[in-house]
Amino acid sequence: MSHSNGPARATSSALKLSIARTLEHFFSPHSWQVRTGGNCITFTLLNEDHMLGNALQYMVMKNPDVEFCGYCITHPSESKINFQIQTRGALPAVEPFQKGLNDLMGRSMKEYRAQREEEIQ
Repeated sequence: MSHSNGPARATSSALKLSIARTLEHFFSPHSWQVRTGGNCITFTLLNEDHMLGNALQYMVMKNPDVEFCGYCITHPSESKINFQIQTRGALPAVEPFQKGLNDLMGRSMKEYRAQREEEIQ
């Protein structure tokens, strides 16, 4: 009996660990910058790429108060992304950004711990 999930499981585990480490580093104040304010903000995320951008965009868009959320890689030779959030009403755009980061960190750590427990058993 062959297990075809072996490489995929290893890749998934590496991705979850990478996301968890990236988010841990990301909470450092030297890892991002903010342009504009209010309900539309563009964050410049330093030393990041599509791995964080796509996952964070997904988490932020789950918030019904977010009208727009998108990101772009500034240039292929630069390791930074511009991540923009626009909210409806008076909700400051930084709130869904922080919630998205916290939710992503929580989800990544929960899945990582579950996988570690599975590997131990």
